[in-house]
Amino acid sequence: MTLSLSDTKRKHLRKYAVNYSALSLLCVLLTNVYALFGHGIRSQAMDLMFLYPLIGGSLVVTYCLCKELLPRTGFNLFNAGLTTLTVGAFLSGILEIAGTASPYIPGFYIIGGVLCAAGSIIALLPPTQTDAK
Repeated sequence: MTLSLSDTKRKHLRKYAVNYSALSLLCVLLTNVYALFGHGIRSQAMDLMFLYPLIGGSLVVTYCLCKELLPRTGFNLFNAGLTTLTVGAFLSGILEIAGTASPYIPGFYIIGGVLCAAGSIIALLPPTQTDAK
């Protein structure tokens, strides 16, 4: 079974894969630079924050390979959720390293999860007439 992709879809998939991989790599670099200037103290939340763009990007690329390109609204909401989760993990790591806490950190995870879920639900809905244009 050969998977035939249009040139437009192939270009979008390549762009998605490169962007999400670059963001994951940026998270790893940011974590290591922060640990270097933090005298080697590390945080699990910061060490694992690269997983949000990596897994989220893998889901987007897999969905686009199996189905069609995501609707713009769903794609934007999903990316906003991934960004919120990644920033929440980064801030959580900073606060862990500093030895303090904030009551606002769980909000990042809740809002990020809701945005990812909303984007996923919109992506799974059947396309409307305006989406087909």
